[in-house]
Amino acid sequence: MDEVSDAFAPPRRYLAAFDLRELPHHFVDVLILGGGVAGLRAALGIPERYRVLVATKDRLAESNSAYAQGGIAGVVDPEDRFDDHIADTLAAGKGLCDPAVVAEVVREAPERIAELRAWGTHFDEVDGQIALGREGGHSHARIVHALGDATGREMMRAIIARVRTQPHIRIWQNSFTVDLLTHEGRVRGALVWDQRRGLSLVWAAATLLATGGAGQLYRESTNPEIATGDGHAIAFRAGAELRDMEFMQFHPTVLYVAGSSRHLLTEALRGEGAQLRDRDGRRFMPEFHPLAELAPRDDVSRAIVAVMQRTQHPCVYLDLSHLDPTHVRSRFPGIAALLRGFDLDLATDPIPVRPGAHYFIGGATVDLDGRTTLPGLWAAGEVSSSGLHGANRLASNSLLEGLVFGARAAEDITRELDARGPVALEVPNLEVPNRRVEPRRVLDLADIRNALRSLMWRRVGITRDAAGLADSARQVDYWCGYVLPHTFDNPEGWILQNMLTVARLMIAAAAQRTESRGVHWRSDYPETDPAWARHIAFRAAESEVTT
Repeated sequence: MDEVSDAFAPPRRYLAAFDLRELPHHFVDVLILGGGVAGLRAALGIPERYRVLVATKDRLAESNSAYAQGGIAGVVDPEDRFDDHIADTLAAGKGLCDPAVVAEVVREAPERIAELRAWGTHFDEVDGQIALGREGGHSHARIVHALGDATGREMMRAIIARVRTQPHIRIWQNSFTVDLLTHEGRVRGALVWDQRRGLSLVWAAATLLATGGAGQLYRESTNPEIATGDGHAIAFRAGAELRDMEFMQFHPTVLYVAGSSRHLLTEALRGEGAQLRDRDGRRFMPEFHPLAELAPRDDVSRAIVAVMQRTQHPCVYLDLSHLDPTHVRSRFPGIAALLRGFDLDLATDPIPVRPGAHYFIGGATVDLDGRTTLPGLWAAGEVSSSGLHGANRLASNSLLEGLVFGARAAEDITRELDARGPVALEVPNLEVPNRRVEPRRVLDLADIRNALRSLMWRRVGITRDAAGLADSARQVDYWCGYVLPHTFDNPEGWILQNMLTVARLMIAAAAQRTESRGVHWRSDYPETDPAWARHIAFRAAESEVTT
């Protein structure tokens, strides 16, 4: 057991001040926090005899899931094998995957894909058969995709449509979860805010955390604005164990046009044959990895950074000009349309790209049923650490994880509710803050947030070292010292507090792991150390390294 700095002891249990006697109370059987693939798949798995409430931070259609381009990995080709998908996943995870979890998820993939088709998801087909793409790290073409490069959008369309037909599922959109409610060591629901209701107390027999990732902690990211690590922070404050917080995956190919927002350019482009070239037009990936452009994402991202440094150029270029232009434009219609807005032709022009924060592997530790270390709390999707991804996620395993663990969590929650029988939900006598702590100074929250994102990109990004991590820890501790004690009354302040909390955990984990493994690359410890084939886990005010 290693001691961690006081920054890991939250200044207080709840971010907001509230009085149980003054707030509206809502009672449901199952509360699902997050409206992406994991949350909605879980909602659909709860039988109609139980009342379900889904609370989403933004519109229901706005989630990391909806932005997924590549597809869902699964063995649906008779010539493919489960063992090969398992082996590819384990290889990408660099020694930190849980083999039992990988095997279960991979073997469940065909069932989940068939389920989506039955619910009306229109996957791409060729001659009446489901079309399969190949992406980096996969030994076989096994990526099921839709609308060419908009798999997430099509999948979420079908899932949302089905959710809306279920009378026992209610949805609160634009509702920010401030904190989990806990009493006597068990999660009892959540404190939720929106502009119409203000603060509300939602009491639930079971709560599922499915709030997504934290890519917005970095200046360069593929993630939408909502991905600020809120679920990670609220789970930590509630006392849940968080694991693998040093592992942020950077996607190698993010459109880089100065002054514009960043856009993901799917790995499937390289699966179709796209090549990476430097500023002088020289193809460089073969010198870095035997799989060239189809190497795992961590290898490709590091190669791009090395070439950018070598050429003193802010990006590299994705080249598809050697491929059939008609096929390129029809296979990737969304990306082609996006690039036309920048006067770029996907099929003929060199496309400027650089890496960006994409997928957060770290999260709340869960078992195969999605149970966290806190009774009454389950987690699924990117907010969790299931053991599937290890130190580097294999391409297109993320939507698969959300589907599988959303379904499994729903089954486990149903079993628990059935076993307990009818239980009257009561309002426990929580010890909560009931007064505001006024700021001692006016804070420019946007400025602090931008400074944090820049710091994380520079010092806790694709390449890390002890000096940079120590400097980051000092700076984030300083911000935490005067931001975390304040009691805000709106999401802008709460989000910044969450981002600072998660950043500090990420920095601490990265500093502890004195080796390079997967997406965690230490320039001062460039080799993988077999002694570090273990996890770093955090709970409030303590940390633990586990095998």
